[in-house]
This record gives sequence, C-alpha cells and structure tokens, in this order.
Amino acid sequence: MVSHSGLLTVMERAARKAAPRLRRDFGEVEHLQVSKKGPADFVTMADKRAEQTVVEELRKARPDWGILAEEGGETPGDPTKPRWIIDPLDGTTNFLHGIPHFAIAIAVEEPLPSGKREITTGLIYQPITDESYWAEKNRGAWLHDRRLRVSARRDLGDALIATGIPFLGHGDMAQWSRIFGAVAPSVAGIRRFGSATLDLAHVASGRYDAYWESGLQTWDMAAGMLMVREAGGFVTDFRGGDQVIERREVLAGNDVIHSKLHKLLASALR
Repeated sequence: MVSHSGLLTVMERAARKAAPRLRRDFGEVEHLQVSKKGPADFVTMADKRAEQTVVEELRKARPDWGILAEEGGETPGDPTKPRWIIDPLDGTTNFLHGIPHFAIAIAVEEPLPSGKREITTGLIYQPITDESYWAEKNRGAWLHDRRLRVSARRDLGDALIATGIPFLGHGDMAQWSRIFGAVAPSVAGIRRFGSATLDLAHVASGRYDAYWESGLQTWDMAAGMLMVREAGGFVTDFRGGDQVIERREVLAGNDVIHSKLHKLLASALR
C-alpha cells in the first residue's frame, strides 16, 4: 500500500472530520439555514461549519501557517512558511439541491526563493462516495492507493470534455459561448457537473479527457491543478501560459487533447 506524507495525513484527517456533518446536513437539505452571499451564490450553515472544522484541525498541526479559505478569506501567517488553501464545500449549489456531487478541497502553497509560490500538496475528498484524491509534488496523483494517469485519448472526436457554464452574476457568457461554439462540434461530449475541484480530479483520473472554465477562485483550482499535473497532464490558462490563478481560467487535459483544445480556444478568443 502506498504511503503519503504526514502533511497529507493531517489534511485527510481534517477533511474526514468535517465530512460526517456534511453528510448529515445533506440528508436533511430541506432544513438547512441558508443565507445569500451574492447573486445565485449561497453559503449554507453546513459550508461554514465544515470550514471551521477543517481550519481548527489544520491549525492544530501548523499554527504558524497562513490560510486562504472560501468563507473566512485570508488569515496571514509566517510569510516564510506555506499556507493552506481551503474550499470546505465545492459544489454548494449541488448540495443545496440534493445533488450528491460536491467535495472538500485542501491544498498547500509553499513560498519559493524567487518570491513566487507553488502548490505542492493537494487533497480532494468526496464525502458521499468516500473518494479521496490526493497528490504531492513529484510523488504522483492517487485515488486512495491507486495511481492516477490522465486519459490516453488522442482524437477530439473521442474526447469527453468538462466545463463550467456562466450563470446569474458570474462569468462571461459571451466568451463562453464563443469557446463552446468552437469546441462542441469537435468532441464526443461536454459535461457540466458543478464542482471545479471534482472536474479536475476526474481529468487526473482519466474520466474526463479535458476541462476548461473561467471565473474561478484560487480555492476552486489549487488542489486539482496539482493533481492533473502529477497525473501527467497539462494545466494552463486559456492562452497556454502559467497564469491560471491570476487570470482565473484553466484549461487542463492530456498533452494532445490539451494542445488541440488550446488551438480551438485561441481561435475563439481572437
């Protein structure tokens, strides 16, 4: 059985501690207290409780690390140390509607001598299916103890692509429509399941051949970006560069499908 680092053990323990309450709340979704955070952007009490649990567990292990979390925002730590990036419930709208497709995502971002930062550890945990995806820099990507590899498909006509669709108050519908118009006629299918973290995990596991989306936040992408790369895939912004987080856009897939989609996106965005 493959072993992972003590740091990953801390992350998985935090996610699994938050998961039982999420499962209970999901089973009683009609009774949840819900408050609006913005147009069509809801925060549930379940979301807040999950984040509190995860943060408490991580702080016990690394009290001097900073935190970037979806609900709590940024909490500074020792600038020479890594920081946690947390999404306690990615797929909140699915959760609220009783759709069992959501996840807890935790990543570690480390400072580099150059002043930049990089993601070195990631965990994506699906509480309903008990699927635990994890990756560590230079150690590969895994689903429990099974090594993950991106798909080996080479033809767009055989490829299943995931995406996110702009909705009320979020995203650039005109841009998305141009991209969709360029991609859809060339591929076997396009899916929108409502959880960026799980979309990236499914690219890493070969379930999807590629994925694109814009308007994302750091916590939506951090763990999944590392997972795809450690599974042998490519992750870039729409222009083929490395400003995924800065541009809030991601294109991920195996080398050939990624390259072909990049050309389609470049054409659509001219």
